[in-house]
Amino acid sequence: MPWPPLASFFSPCLRRSDMEDSLLCNWGAFRAILAILQWWAFNVTVIIMNKWIFQNLDFKFPLTVSCIHFICSAIGAYIAIKFLKIKPLIEVDPEDRWKRIFPMSFVFCINIVLGNVSLRYIPVSFMQTIKSFTPATTVILQWLIWGKYFEWRIWTSLIPIVGGILLTSVTELSFNVAGFCAAMFGCLATSTKTILAESLLHGYKFDSINTVYYMTPFATMILALPAMLLEGSGVINWLHTYPSISSAIIIILTSGMLAFCLNFSIFYVIHSTTAVTFNIAGNLKPHHHPRLKKFVLGPAFTRLTSPSSHPQVAVAVLISWLIFRNPISAMNAAGCAVTLSGCTFYGYVRHKLSQQQPPGTPQSPRTPRSIIGMLPLINDKQDKA
Repeated sequence: MPWPPLASFFSPCLRRSDMEDSLLCNWGAFRAILAILQWWAFNVTVIIMNKWIFQNLDFKFPLTVSCIHFICSAIGAYIAIKFLKIKPLIEVDPEDRWKRIFPMSFVFCINIVLGNVSLRYIPVSFMQTIKSFTPATTVILQWLIWGKYFEWRIWTSLIPIVGGILLTSVTELSFNVAGFCAAMFGCLATSTKTILAESLLHGYKFDSINTVYYMTPFATMILALPAMLLEGSGVINWLHTYPSISSAIIIILTSGMLAFCLNFSIFYVIHSTTAVTFNIAGNLKPHHHPRLKKFVLGPAFTRLTSPSSHPQVAVAVLISWLIFRNPISAMNAAGCAVTLSGCTFYGYVRHKLSQQQPPGTPQSPRTPRSIIGMLPLINDKQDKA
């Protein structure tokens, strides 16, 4: 009687292994979707809450709101690293804290403040559309100041973004010069921070929690005095005149805690998705690694750095309109749609160009490089507990 094939003895194991791989794959996909959805939810919630604070609570003090967010995030990061041990502390030389972290914190602080100032004066829909202009400002700054070369396809992909922004601005029914300028300068601050991150933070492997841990104390120190001088008397007057002070303070502090939760959700997304998935979900830069375990964020707050992912922007615009009912004309909606479509097209072009050049290929000043390559903050320094 002939012996059965050897594979037949192992076929149950093979089938079991395939089933286990399938289950793991399905769980991984579900976890990734859940992580991205919670990231979007925190991002949209923080934006809507800030607008609610400025408009419905009549707390029109963007510097103070930003300072509260910094303090809450600093406390949250300290607890997450020192007590909960969620992530090991990355040791930074004292000299580097002032020469590298402090300048980044300054730009980070300006970026936060400008974002909140724009929310103070213009609708969420208009502010989010303008923030989508960040890819264009980043490319232009690299070209003008650093002499970087970009392929014609990158420049072409920016045309619908610029055109959409112009159409949205011209047709915005709630247009405000101060809010518009704050949002535009916020784009410049975002681009500057993205570009400077490569040189200033070179050699340190930062994650989102460590980024918040180091930057928010400096940002609080930078902003505290201007907030007290410019808004202190107004805040004191608001405390004495606002009718429901207890509930209002709870809402303001909750927005600060959610700002930290937003950063923690980034950390969770990083450990739950692949590089391709996260690039589709948002415009952050993974290093050349099959998983995002060694991922570096230029931003500490996603909402404050690169533009948010396009479905998320659309959700924020829709929810803000449902809550605040700011008037939106048909042409204004068309401008917003053109801008978001342009951002999607830009991301597609950037992705195709990145596939054409193998990872690790050295780049000369004349070698085309996309914005996604501007944050190689990961180097050889290891995490230290």
